[in-house]
Amino acid sequence: MTNQDELRRTLFRDTRHGYDRITPEDAAAMEGYCRDYMTFLNEAKTEREAVKWTIAKAEAAGYRAWEPGMPLSAGDKVYHNNRGKSIYFAHIGSRPLSEGAHIAAAHVDSPRLDLKPNPLYEDADMAYLKTHYYGGIKKYQWTTIPLALHGVVILKDGTKVDVCIGESEDDPVLYVTDLLIHLAADQMKKTLSEGVTAEQLNLLIGSVPAEGEGSDRVKLAALQLLNAKYGITEADFQSAELCAVPAGKARFVGLDRSLICGYGHDDRVCAYAAFAPLLTQETPEFTSVCLLADKEEIGSVGVSGMKSRCFETFMEDLCQTQGASLRRCFEKSFCFSADVTNAFDPTFAETCDRRNNAVINGGVGVCKYTGSRGKSGASDASAEAMGYVRRLFEDGGVLWQTATLGRVDQGGGGTVAGFMANRNIVTVDAGVPVLSMHAPLEVVSALDCYMTKKAMAVFYLSKESHE
Repeated sequence: MTNQDELRRTLFRDTRHGYDRITPEDAAAMEGYCRDYMTFLNEAKTEREAVKWTIAKAEAAGYRAWEPGMPLSAGDKVYHNNRGKSIYFAHIGSRPLSEGAHIAAAHVDSPRLDLKPNPLYEDADMAYLKTHYYGGIKKYQWTTIPLALHGVVILKDGTKVDVCIGESEDDPVLYVTDLLIHLAADQMKKTLSEGVTAEQLNLLIGSVPAEGEGSDRVKLAALQLLNAKYGITEADFQSAELCAVPAGKARFVGLDRSLICGYGHDDRVCAYAAFAPLLTQETPEFTSVCLLADKEEIGSVGVSGMKSRCFETFMEDLCQTQGASLRRCFEKSFCFSADVTNAFDPTFAETCDRRNNAVINGGVGVCKYTGSRGKSGASDASAEAMGYVRRLFEDGGVLWQTATLGRVDQGGGGTVAGFMANRNIVTVDAGVPVLSMHAPLEVVSALDCYMTKKAMAVFYLSKESHE
């Protein structure tokens, strides 16, 4: 090695490809982890399904539903189900909560098409369901793909009915039509945002009329099928949460099977990475807390969003078992806002600063700030917080990279980081880089998925305070 080579090795960042840096042990563990994650992705396409799925796994690993006043000691594992739409897990550490907790906050909602309260109608002898899109989407991407209907309906007598249509191989799927190219001269002159409008995202659900005479016979036939299977009447849509999501399973992408394509990587890829280590870890020094929140895609609002005081209630209950102050616990805690970032896409290179953008196979992406324009909406982590993350990951053998959300003034976005930081919790964004974010099917790297899980595992078991 020449003197110059030695200087480069000493002074430059290590920018080698992730597969040139990963250890054989991590490479061997990566495939199994990613297959487990894909199972989660397939079986938990909504926030409600994610909560049910994680509770089942957690209880099998020894977690118990939290009850106020329950005595707790080091090693105990509890969870709180927030109305079936968000959930909090805690693995009590050997140090008191007065010294803080290690918190990972992710979200389990994703962009989709929600049904309107009165969705069912008939037009031109076809039955449709009207939708209102949820989260930020490119509307045209949701046409001409197979869609499944997921959710719950509350009947008049209070009975809750789970609905899932389109995931079994024997199930029909739903579909949003688009205009044929032969008649699309005017449509093709419009901008991408205008080519398909929100009110055109209507789900085609049937075309065969019910027997007899009268109007709306196709609508009636569709209702008969829903009623026969789920006991639903038209009025029951008014007390329902039903959404259309892409039908089908996650798949490996690429001849080398190094990538994963699926619905809802944002943010279930980070939610699973934050949750999975809790199932097998030993008793931590600092209490490990994992939050899987709802409503991030629409501002983290509501009783199940990250702004909800339900999180304070849960943490205050835990603190009270040790006579600790919630405010002091938050003050000494550290949080990873475990959310995805954009991966550099050379097809759209002009949208990013490639010197600062996360790349596929670069490891977990750490964002000092998100936001838009002049960092608006960002919590903007301090140098001390970034220094803690750097030591934590490098000492723990975690492949990581810095990330920014595109070129300045190109657009931007946010996470739950600001809401956690507003609680006086030091917070840094860290998550998986994603290609085609918010599309019906997104793409991530298997290596980045695994490294994000390893990052969360190292964090939970760290004996070092961030202070």
